[in-house]
Amino acid sequence: MSVSVNIPEITVLCSRVEEKYGKPLETHNCFISLVGAIEAEVREHVSESTLERIWGYSTRGAESVSLRTLNVLSCYVGASSWKGFCAGLKHSSQIESEEFSGDSIVSAALAVGKRLKLGWLPDRIITVEYRGMNRFVVIESINSSLRLDDSFECLQIQLGRPLYLDRFRRANTDGETRYVVGERSGLTLVKVL
Repeated sequence: MSVSVNIPEITVLCSRVEEKYGKPLETHNCFISLVGAIEAEVREHVSESTLERIWGYSTRGAESVSLRTLNVLSCYVGASSWKGFCAGLKHSSQIESEEFSGDSIVSAALAVGKRLKLGWLPDRIITVEYRGMNRFVVIESINSSLRLDDSFECLQIQLGRPLYLDRFRRANTDGETRYVVGERSGLTLVKVL
């Protein structure tokens, strides 16, 4: 049995795995190291390529993940199983919804060719150009793993909030995945050029 990766519970599970691991999973070596940490903790093996697909690090991406993998990851973060992890989320007192205020940029309101400068911690800055249909392309990248000509879709951009990149595509590749920047502290710079 497999489960679609496009559900919020998997996003939370990935976040909890990174919290337990102690740092974001940003390189191939991080995923190799995580495999060892999982094996040491729960005595089960999950390949780094499987983890990379779930996290969207691999260009192949993943549309679903096996129940076995979800069980292993759930046990790694302290739940008895995937089912137990999801049940714990339902009974969590953590607030998952709230109103927010502040200026935001709605992609559909931008003119094609408009440029934005976006930044997040620790010192990441990108300049993107709007191409229409909620699609952006990176035209400058400073200290970021986003590269020139990478592209993505985004409906809204707001200072202080994470930026979720849908249909993220590396330059000169066909595969698409999801990507998030400023996940912990949100965007620290949002400027229309």
